[in-house]
Amino acid sequence: MPEIALRPCTLADHEAINSLWHGCGLHPSRSDTLDGLARKLERDPELFLLAVADDEVIGTVLGSYDGRRGWINRLAVRQDWRGKGLADRLMAEVERRLVALGCDKVNLLIEPENAGVQTYYERLGYGTDPLIFMEKWLG
Repeated sequence: MPEIALRPCTLADHEAINSLWHGCGLHPSRSDTLDGLARKLERDPELFLLAVADDEVIGTVLGSYDGRRGWINRLAVRQDWRGKGLADRLMAEVERRLVALGCDKVNLLIEPENAGVQTYYERLGYGTDPLIFMEKWLG
């Protein structure tokens, strides 16, 4: 089995991460453009982690921190790499990095069509909070 490295995402990874997300059933949003990635990487690049084996992106986790709360988005592992602890490794590392920044609470959202992952996050200690989620695209 090839060695797996965790490293921060770069602009050069844009196509690979979007391909991975598509293959995992995650649908890129309007903010997942190259410009959107550049803005993300200006803010906290150390929280957008990739798992790489043989120079191929096989996993992602997109963390962010606004100084008050941390967020987890886009945890994805390529199908043929699932069941090997890679998602756990990505989550542990992004959580470690959030703690190092002073973050004491992290949130995540699960889209309804991906509800099956709820038990995975519960195993990691995440719990549900009955909130009403609202959003608005600006522009």
